[in-house]
Amino acid sequence: MATQKFIGKNQLIDRLSAQVGSKSAAVTILKKRGQLKADGETLTAKGKKRDAMTAEERAKDRASKQQKVPASEFTYNPKTNTARRKG
Repeated sequence: MATQKFIGKNQLIDRLSAQVGSKSAAVTILKKRGQLKADGETLTAKGKKRDAMTAEERAKDRASKQQKVPASEFTYNPKTNTARRKG
């Protein structure tokens, strides 16, 4: 998962494909997460929301959910694609 490809918006399937090594595996994962419809091509509302995020926004969102504090409380490290709490 150390890829720096596809870190922008609107690259959800390509980004995950690069991380897991195949498009079919990425499609399976996205379907299980509820981000991709059964046809394997159409994003759900949840998928569209995630697809519209940058790498920074996704990292802050992950950290926010894990620590149960607002995403605005985090700073982003692009080298590690992680977010740390400010202060």
